[in-house]
Amino acid sequence: MPKKNYNCLKCPGYCCSYPRIIVSKKDILRLAKHFNLSFGIAKKKFTKSYKYEDNDQCFHEIILRHRKDNIYKSTCQFLDPESRSCTIYEARPNVCREYPENKNCGYYEFIRFERKQQGDNSFIPTY
Repeated sequence: MPKKNYNCLKCPGYCCSYPRIIVSKKDILRLAKHFNLSFGIAKKKFTKSYKYEDNDQCFHEIILRHRKDNIYKSTCQFLDPESRSCTIYEARPNVCREYPENKNCGYYEFIRFERKQQGDNSFIPTY
């Protein structure tokens, strides 16, 4: 894996605000184990079903539940609103483990640029 050119600890959790954070059965099992819950209870408590149509095809996804957030409209329920870090880091879903798939994060580059332009290392561009 290439060396990362970003630091998630300097970001307010933008990727956690994605409305569809897709999880697999394996991810739900990992969450169930982490919280010492059954698969069914973990699925009901932490996920919801999402359906959409695209080009006359119907898609079904299981996604993580969100909660209201003070920076973004909503974020993953596992993002700590104060520290802006993942509260289930060791049990996080695969999609979170793999993000952003390469050594650069577009949002991190954007936020670094904006902070430099604003002269404010804590500036957070929002919607």
